[in-house]
Amino acid sequence: MKIDKQLFGTLGDGTEIALYTLVNNRGMQVTITNYGGIVVSLTAPDREGKMGDMVLGFDTLEEYVDHNPFFGCLVGRYGNRIAGGKFTLDGVEYTLAQNDGNNHLHGGIKGFDKKVWASKAMETPDGPSLELTYTSRDGEEGYPGTLNVKVIYTLTNENALYINYIATTDKATVVNLTNHSYFNLSAGTVNTILDHEMYINADIFTPVDGTLIPTGELRPVAGTPLDFRIATSVGARINDEEAQLKFGGGYDHNWIVNGQAGELRLAARVTESTSGRVMEVLTTEPAIQFYAGNMIPPALTGKGGVTYSRRSGLCLETQHYPDSPNHPDFPGTVLRPEEMYQTTTVYKFSVADKA
Repeated sequence: MKIDKQLFGTLGDGTEIALYTLVNNRGMQVTITNYGGIVVSLTAPDREGKMGDMVLGFDTLEEYVDHNPFFGCLVGRYGNRIAGGKFTLDGVEYTLAQNDGNNHLHGGIKGFDKKVWASKAMETPDGPSLELTYTSRDGEEGYPGTLNVKVIYTLTNENALYINYIATTDKATVVNLTNHSYFNLSAGTVNTILDHEMYINADIFTPVDGTLIPTGELRPVAGTPLDFRIATSVGARINDEEAQLKFGGGYDHNWIVNGQAGELRLAARVTESTSGRVMEVLTTEPAIQFYAGNMIPPALTGKGGVTYSRRSGLCLETQHYPDSPNHPDFPGTVLRPEEMYQTTTVYKFSVADKA
């Protein structure tokens, strides 16, 4: 294994930002910056053994600062949406930024994706690791309580990227942390993810309204274009005349993962036929958001001068349900001082034989 650290760039206030490259004993590597905890690159072999970078991103720090559509970042305090930018906790109403129409999205104007995290690289028995820590002060982005957050990325020798999230608070607050990497398993040889085959281990999803806020209903996927219990190409039904797809401009929904929340279990599997790459997503979280990159800005220049476009990458964000603070029937996202927030998500890579 190997860990390399270099300077990624300097922020406008003079803060130097680091770039860490973790390499396992099979040659797979992940590059992460302590600005936003962003996964800048992630390589894995195709069926011929050729390494390729499977995540969308930029070449420079400046591009991430200036116009990043959440490529690769850590999201918090609350990933996904909170209706109207408001929630009530213990009888007190809290007001958050409305940065997605009338709703609050991904932690607000300056969420965890735009913060500088303290960083420490470590060699562990499981593989090279990067520990990131950040203290979110009481009132930051409108959230109550001082939240101490630790995120540990570990690249194992089984070609799996583990992400462990840990948080504690001094006052009751809400927490929902995730990673927002955009994946294209072809490593850039195909410009959309429409031919990627998707399996989602979920019988139920949470329907949304026109602003992508859950209605509160838990709806079976059976008989809908959101049924991925049999692996199906992303593009097979994405343009169907179905209200939920119209609301999201395609897939941008929350699936409730089968099995027991709190236990590490398979949430999704993606296969890309030209490269043979397979990605499995395992999580202890109750749900997963599949976002098909419907809103990637047109003609966005990414790494190596490659032009990204709509649906160039897909996200599989493990999480609690969107807008849970306003839905008492959803699994709770409240963290209290006597508790510890702790979740694990794994992105595991392999190859499939040629059909």
